Amino acid sequence: MNEWWEGLSTVLKVLYCIALPSTLLLLIQTLLAIIVGAHAGGAGFDVSDTSGIDFDGGGMHGGFDVHTDISGAAMHDMSLGHDMAGGHSVDGGNPSDFGTMRMFTLQTIVAFLTVFSWTTIVAIQGGLPQGLAFAIGFALGFIVMFAIAKIVQLSAKLAENGTLDVRNCLGLTGTVYIPIPGKGQGEGKVNVTVQGQLRELSAVTAGEETIRTGTQVRVTDLRGDTVVVERED
Repeated sequence: MNEWWEGLSTVLKVLYCIALPSTLLLLIQTLLAIIVGAHAGGAGFDVSDTSGIDFDGGGMHGGFDVHTDISGAAMHDMSLGHDMAGGHSVDGGNPSDFGTMRMFTLQTIVAFLTVFSWTTIVAIQGGLPQGLAFAIGFALGFIVMFAIAKIVQLSAKLAENGTLDVRNCLGLTGTVYIPIPGKGQGEGKVNVTVQGQLRELSAVTAGEETIRTGTQVRVTDLRGDTVVVERED
């Protein structure tokens, strides 16, 4: 072993010092991903790393629920008030944030170093000039790095697509499933098609009269995860 190591050039020694630890880290990352994925089951997975990413494990708010539920009436009022005034959310839970591809994460860097180092080692030992070997190693490493970043991005989007963001219900129409008491004195249920799926949501109304089952309503406001509705004219 010592003779083999001593027989290597300085460049190859450096490359092996990169290749071995990065390969070990890549194996650990892969095993952890398999274990975590197996335990997560159908609930999805948490992408708070790469996608940023507020996350609710039961959710990309589907396993990757990328919307943090901030408790407290004061925080809700602040967020809702900002939405009404400027049309933007201040809770950092914008799903589009998690669809952004991130090239430089621990996962992609480890993959790049692993592919770059082993490819360059094989090329040099195969007789290629060092400059060409490094170029090939860098190119293949970058391709793998880009591919992993893209896969993570697509995974985040798939998870986010299955996550209900109640804010998307604003302005939509639905049908009352369980009668909604008037004057906000109790909650009922409405069926609303949102994000391509039929959802059953808790609902209240500020109107004077109870809204009965089968009535068409429109979502006009939000109170946490409860929608505020009014009769559809």
